[in-house]
Amino acid sequence: MPRLLIYAIVFIEGFCSLGAEVIALRRLVPHVGSAIVVTAPTIGFFLLALALGYAAGGRVAADFRAVVARNFLVSAALAGIGLSGPVVDALFAHLQPAPFAWLVFVGAILCPVAWLLGQTVPILTNLLQHERAGEASGAALYWSTLGSFLGSLGLSLLVMQWLGVSAAVFACAAGLLAGTLMLTGRAPGIAALALSTAVLAGYANLQHAVTADTAYAEYRVAAVDRPGQTNPRAFWVNQSAASLIDESDPPRYTRYIEHLRRVLLDDLGFRDRDILVLGAGGFTLSHREPENRYTYVDIDPQIRAIAERHFLKAPARGEFVADDARRYVATTVRRFDAVVVDVFGSHTSIPSHLVTREFWDGLRRVLKPDGVLLANLILDGKLESPYARNLLATIESVYGRCAVDVLHKAKPLANVEVACFASSRPAPAGIYVDEKNRADLDRLAGSR
Repeated sequence: MPRLLIYAIVFIEGFCSLGAEVIALRRLVPHVGSAIVVTAPTIGFFLLALALGYAAGGRVAADFRAVVARNFLVSAALAGIGLSGPVVDALFAHLQPAPFAWLVFVGAILCPVAWLLGQTVPILTNLLQHERAGEASGAALYWSTLGSFLGSLGLSLLVMQWLGVSAAVFACAAGLLAGTLMLTGRAPGIAALALSTAVLAGYANLQHAVTADTAYAEYRVAAVDRPGQTNPRAFWVNQSAASLIDESDPPRYTRYIEHLRRVLLDDLGFRDRDILVLGAGGFTLSHREPENRYTYVDIDPQIRAIAERHFLKAPARGEFVADDARRYVATTVRRFDAVVVDVFGSHTSIPSHLVTREFWDGLRRVLKPDGVLLANLILDGKLESPYARNLLATIESVYGRCAVDVLHKAKPLANVEVACFASSRPAPAGIYVDEKNRADLDRLAGSR
C-alpha cells in the first residue's frame, strides 16, 4: 500500500473522528445544553471508545485494507444518518428522560464511530513494513492528529458557520466514503454501498425542518396558536420558544417581553436611555420602541440576519454585537442605564459561566450608578428547587434585595423576572419575634 495513501487515510480518520465529536456536542445543545456536566462525559466516553478502538486495531492480523474499508463504510452510515438532525430530535422526543436519550445517543452512535475509526492507525501501520515501528506510528499519528486539528476547526469555524450543521454531518460522512473508495479501488459492490450511504445521509440531513442551523444554535420560525392574537409566530432557538410576535397593531409579544417593556417604559419611565440586552432572542424588546437606545449582545453572529429575515420581517432596532456575554461585560468601556439578562443555551439552560456571583458582580461595572438590572430566568413556579433558591441567592448576594415576579405561577416551569438596582447593597437581615420586635423602629427609619 503506497505510503501517501496510508497517510491520506489516517488523515481522513482524524478529520472525521474529531469532526463527529464536535458535531455530536453541537447536536446535544438543543436538548441537554452545553454545560460541563454534559460535554465532559460526552468527550470522556468518546475517548474511552477511541482507546478501545486502538486496542482492537492492534489485534487485527490480516486483511488490513478490507477491515479499515469496512470500518469507514459503517462509520459513514452511523455518522451521516445517526448525527442528522431528525434522528437526534427523534431520539430525545421518544426516549425519556433526557439523560437516557443522551446515553443512547452516545452509546449507539458516537462511541461506535470512535471505536471503528480508532482502529485505523494501529491497523495501517502494519503496512509500513520498511520503517522502524516508532517512525511508522509517529508519522501515522502525526497525520491523524493533523486531520483532527483541521477537522475540529474546519467543521466548526467554516462549514457550520457558513453552511450549517447538516452540511458538516454530510461532509464528515462523505470524507469517510471517499476513504472507503480509496481503500477498495472503487470495487463495484463497495461503490454501490458507498453511493447508497451517501444518498441516505443526504436525505436524512435535508429533512431537518429548521429555518437556519449555525454553529451555535438551530433556529425555527413557525406559526403558533395564541387566543386573542392575530397570526402569531414564534422564534424557536434550540427547541425553545425564545420570542413571539403577531400581526396586531401594535404587535403583541410573549408575556415576559411585555413585562420587561412595561418595567422599562412605564414603571421606570425610561426615555432616551441606553439599554444593554444580553441574549438577542428575536430582538422584540426594542421592536417599534423608539424611546431608548438598545445594544444587543449575542454569541451567534448570524442571529440578527435570521431574525430579521424570517421572524421580524423588518430591520431590528438597535446595535448588535456578536460576542460572549461575559466577555463583553468584562471588556466594554460603555455604561448603561439598564442591563437585561436573557441568555439561554437551550430551554431553561443558562450557560453555567453566566450564573456565578462573579458574573453578576461584573454586571454592576457596566451599570450607571442609578442603573437597573433586569434578568429573565426560567425556574420552577414555586421557587422551591435548589437551582431556583441558589440562583436567586447568588444574585441577591451582590445586589441585596431584588424584586422577583413569577409570571406563570401554576406551571412547573415559569418565567421569573428579577429586578435589582446598582445602588443597592446586600445587608444582614433580622427576624422579628415577639420578645424583641423592632418592626416599628425599622419602619420609622425607612421612612426618613
